[in-house]
Amino acid sequence: MQNLINISIDDVTPHPKSSLKVLNRCFELIDIFPNIKFTLFIPVSYWRTIKPTIATKIPLQINLFPDFCNTLRALPEENFELCYHGYYHGIPGKSDNDEFQFLEYDEAMRKFNDMFEVVKLSNLEKKFKKIFRPPAWRMSEDSIRASIDSGISVLALSPEDYAQKTYGGLVKTADHIVYYNCNPPFKPLNIFPKTEIVYHACEWDRNYFSSSMSNELSLFINNNRKQIEFAFIEELV
Repeated sequence: MQNLINISIDDVTPHPKSSLKVLNRCFELIDIFPNIKFTLFIPVSYWRTIKPTIATKIPLQINLFPDFCNTLRALPEENFELCYHGYYHGIPGKSDNDEFQFLEYDEAMRKFNDMFEVVKLSNLEKKFKKIFRPPAWRMSEDSIRASIDSGISVLALSPEDYAQKTYGGLVKTADHIVYYNCNPPFKPLNIFPKTEIVYHACEWDRNYFSSSMSNELSLFINNNRKQIEFAFIEELV
């Protein structure tokens, strides 16, 4: 039996330091492994406000960046899927993360509807899948309930205690959840029956999908090629 493997990349945005540059690494790997599959998690109106070196004055709403959207639209569907990773990603003026950690149900529903509307304005509805990863992994139980009611089909969550504490009891009965098990260098590459590998597009993040990370991944895949099958994230549910 083959082990399924998915590679996901968070925070793919129009931000100059959290951008489409990671696609260069992806296409290098596609040249080596033509069937490889990537899941891009995209905050649709990315807005970092806390750290001065990466903060922007306004939200980077993707429909205002036509070149960015055109690039996403042109990605080969056999290798890429696009998924949701929040509206702003953070809480403007308070945190660059944790957007869904404290939300009540109605607030969370508005966030999901706002995300869907931006994707519609970007003419990317046919490219985005109803798959959601909460920024910084944290998500209130009300947000999980709202995600289900809004039509989200898969939640990509964290197995770590700090994140699990925010989910409440709902995740114990949900059947549409994928948990990552590798995020180098924090959780190194390894083979599982269903392997979810997480990287970031943020150049300031130790988990940034850099050339060195890509080379490490290429070697890992090559060494385990006979026992793995590439998959999109919904196949890991």
